[in-house]
Amino acid sequence: MIIPFDSEEEAFEIANDTQYGLAGAIWAGDPDRARALARNLRAGRIRINGSPVNQRAPHGGFRLSGIGREFGHYGIEEFLEYKAIG
Repeated sequence: MIIPFDSEEEAFEIANDTQYGLAGAIWAGDPDRARALARNLRAGRIRINGSPVNQRAPHGGFRLSGIGREFGHYGIEEFLEYKAIG
C-alpha cells in the first residue's frame, strides 16, 4: 500500500500511527540526513537505504511488536537480575 503525504511531519504521523513497531526503513540521498530522520520512527530496527541487518545489534520492537530485545548487551540484560545491597 502506498499512502501519499504532503510533509515529513505527516509522513512520520502516518508511519507511527500503528499498533506495531518492529522495523522500518528510511531512504534518502544523504545517509546522515536519513539517520537524523530515523530518530522520528517508533520502531525497534530501522534500515537506512537498504542497509544490511547488523546481526550484533539489538533486535526487538515497540508497542505490540514487543518491548524486549535480543542480541547485543540489551539481549543479555533481559536475563539478568539486579540487586541493591547497603
